[in-house]
Amino acid sequence: MHEAPGHVAASRASRLQADVTPGVRIEWGRAESATGCTLDYAWYRPASATPGELVVLAHGFLRDKARLAGLARALAETGISVVTVDFCNTRPWRGNHARNGFDLIAVADRLEARRLVYAGFSAGGLAALVAARNDPRTLGVLTLDLVDARELGRLMVREFDRPVIGLFGEPASCNADNNGLATLAAARQARIERIAGASHCDFEAPTDWLCRALCEPDREGAEQRRAEILARSVTAVRSLLVE
Repeated sequence: MHEAPGHVAASRASRLQADVTPGVRIEWGRAESATGCTLDYAWYRPASATPGELVVLAHGFLRDKARLAGLARALAETGISVVTVDFCNTRPWRGNHARNGFDLIAVADRLEARRLVYAGFSAGGLAALVAARNDPRTLGVLTLDLVDARELGRLMVREFDRPVIGLFGEPASCNADNNGLATLAAARQARIERIAGASHCDFEAPTDWLCRALCEPDREGAEQRRAEILARSVTAVRSLLVE
């Protein structure tokens, strides 16, 4: 594993495992947050990836990196290096979204990234905005059904001079009635794409019974919508990497 720069320290050696996709391997590792807790990550590493380029994916509130494995694989299959991260500072009573954003930067530092796209689902999109706003290596941001909290995201995008692409589903309680739309409206360079009929769960790949129980009253067409979201996400990320 790489030596940990600055405040990020290695806690255990990584494991390497061949992925089911030829030419892509996954490296599991750990880094340490500035608060002292452990950040577990999965690094999807295509053999054809451009050195120094990295997409950092952030999961939603009280979720985990497994819920972004589908998007990580889809990106890696096109030759893009991707890391998914488990947050360690979130609590049921407090999201700690700003801290999560800096933890994403910590993982990017550990993997020695030089050109970055931050992306995230729901509150993970908020953490991605925090990371992007505070990391000069950022090329752009992708948010998936973004949920803002206490207008933190709006504050982050106000002076942010890189592109932000937001994919949104239908307004519902699980995405705070699309409050992320107002957040991106405050950005200098924002592009919004609506996915007709999409529930909050459609932006996870794979999702699970808990999200379905809370946020997906009707599963009809979910597989097709999820495939569309994955395809649009890959296109969005690729467009940001050429900025």
